[in-house]
Amino acid sequence: MYQPKRYRKNDPGYIFEFIKKYPFAAFVIQGTQLLATHIPVLAEGDADNFRLYSHIANHNEQLQHLKNDTEALLIFQGPQAYVSSSWYKEKDISTWDYSAVHINVKLKLQTEDELRSSLKKLVSRFEKLQEKPLYYEEIPRKILEAHLPEITGFWGEPVKIQAIAKHHQGYREEDVRAVCRHLEKQNDPLAAGLSENIKNEHFS
Repeated sequence: MYQPKRYRKNDPGYIFEFIKKYPFAAFVIQGTQLLATHIPVLAEGDADNFRLYSHIANHNEQLQHLKNDTEALLIFQGPQAYVSSSWYKEKDISTWDYSAVHINVKLKLQTEDELRSSLKKLVSRFEKLQEKPLYYEEIPRKILEAHLPEITGFWGEPVKIQAIAKHHQGYREEDVRAVCRHLEKQNDPLAAGLSENIKNEHFS
């Protein structure tokens, strides 16, 4: 990861909360060429000691390379948006603000019991936010048993973690506040989320 010093994030707490808040990740693995899939990835443990888990479809080309001790890269990304220099008090160069966490992991295939447990946690994580949740245990057994052989679960043990948050560090406060105002005018959830993160970076 390209990490200019002013944007680098090393705090384990920040990184752990980031991957919990933005769990939809790019899963990159080396095959005959680089292969990527976009999947939800959850964490188990705490900020100082955690492992990641997810699953892919068995008809995914990545499956043949999904083996124990293989290294893969998981990329988590936060809100991002273009920032126009016309928003500043004085003329400058436009830029793009964003945040991301890259985690290199060693893979380990899950057992069937581990996969079932992971699916229950995954469904619970997102269904609990719904008006009328449908939890894993409530899905008809016939459907679950037909689905399970079609996917493969895996653990990801972190071996290298890098994080960045480019949120207008080093800019004058009036310019930072102007950036946030313009982002919030865009009626775009990504821009609004970026504004919130910039405010947290500067004013919390």
